[in-house]
Amino acid sequence: MRFDVQVKISLKKGMLNPEASTIQRALALLGYEVEDTDTVEIIKFRLDEEDRNIALKEVDDMCQRLLCNPVIHDYEIEIIEEEK
Repeated sequence: MRFDVQVKISLKKGMLNPEASTIQRALALLGYEVEDTDTVEIIKFRLDEEDRNIALKEVDDMCQRLLCNPVIHDYEIEIIEEEK
């Protein structure tokens, strides 16, 4: 089976996010008032695996070992079976 995978990675609450702070200040200078600005990295890819549970375990392992730092990042995994 082939799965479309999307991983959203963001900093955990309480972690300093200079990129988000810069964006928030720049938007304020342009006249836009925003609160709680956050940045999220989205990684998308396709994965061939026997079933959804195995795919989910593999993607979680990828996140833990390579895609993010679990100490400072939160991540959400979305797996959708590709239609034939």
